[in-house]
Amino acid sequence: MNHSRATLEQKDNFGSGWLRWLNTLGPVLALAAVYGLFALIAPASFRTTRNLEMIARQTTIVGVAALGMTLVIISGGIDLSVGSIVALSTVVIAWLLQYAGTGPITAALGGVAAAACFGFLSGMLITRLRVVPFIVTLGMMLVVRGTAKGIGQEQKIDVNPELLKWLEQLLASVPKEHRWMLLPPGVWLLVVLAVAMAALLRYTRVGRHTFAIGSNEQTARLCGVAVERVKLFVYTLCGAFAGLAGLMQFSRLTVGDPTVAIGLELDVIAAVVIGGGSLSGGEGSILGTLVGALIMTVIASGCTQMGLYNWVQEIITGAIIVLAVALDRLRHRRIA
Repeated sequence: MNHSRATLEQKDNFGSGWLRWLNTLGPVLALAAVYGLFALIAPASFRTTRNLEMIARQTTIVGVAALGMTLVIISGGIDLSVGSIVALSTVVIAWLLQYAGTGPITAALGGVAAAACFGFLSGMLITRLRVVPFIVTLGMMLVVRGTAKGIGQEQKIDVNPELLKWLEQLLASVPKEHRWMLLPPGVWLLVVLAVAMAALLRYTRVGRHTFAIGSNEQTARLCGVAVERVKLFVYTLCGAFAGLAGLMQFSRLTVGDPTVAIGLELDVIAAVVIGGGSLSGGEGSILGTLVGALIMTVIASGCTQMGLYNWVQEIITGAIIVLAVALDRLRHRRIA
């Protein structure tokens, strides 16, 4: 009797361990499979180092915003205002440069600070009014977009090129004299931020509490976790990362555009979900999120190289998102 019980426990441990490894390595294997497929069927230009650099640059905006979204989804929430915050950040940066006469550092910090303020406001409404995150951030999506249009008077804010200085180099292609950098500064910034966020989730109390809240908020509260404080921090941080994504967007466009990044929040959420994050909360990883963002960019790049229409890319990406969510549900049923 005891022997059979021990055997069952060993099988359960093996099964749960296998599922954990699959959850961790699954997105990486999917990325390798997608890239390998396009490497075989796409033109030779897809496999060049220049195209790899372009993929990294195109991933940066979604990747930076997805770092903050990862924490939100792990905590069991969601933020639909990310795309609007990205647009607001570009407008604030452009306005500070063009009309306030600030330097690029001050303008960049101003854009991120404005974004963080709206993230803080979302967190306050969610924790104080006890309104579900979907409704709060849906409303904030419109509020922030309207604010961006108001600042820009419903027009783009063009910036004198002489005022941009190093801002336009963040996501620009690496010049020949700086080939030792391999990738643009913005991509390296994404890597540094990803390492910092992974360390926060793994080694800090805030990270452990974020997982605890997403797994079971009531249990976390009974265990002494300051749920409201952690949620406020998470949404503020998500807003700040959206502001940094706006800085990267401004570097690409060099204008403040209140209409940019419409629908970007869907790409950001998709990156987290494809990377193994659960919309039920309690699961997710920074590595998985970056891999999820890369998968979508590789698909877009491969389809473009093959001359396929945008609607084909959207169908493929949508199918992958549905598959990722279905696998997540199946995995939860097996664990239960």
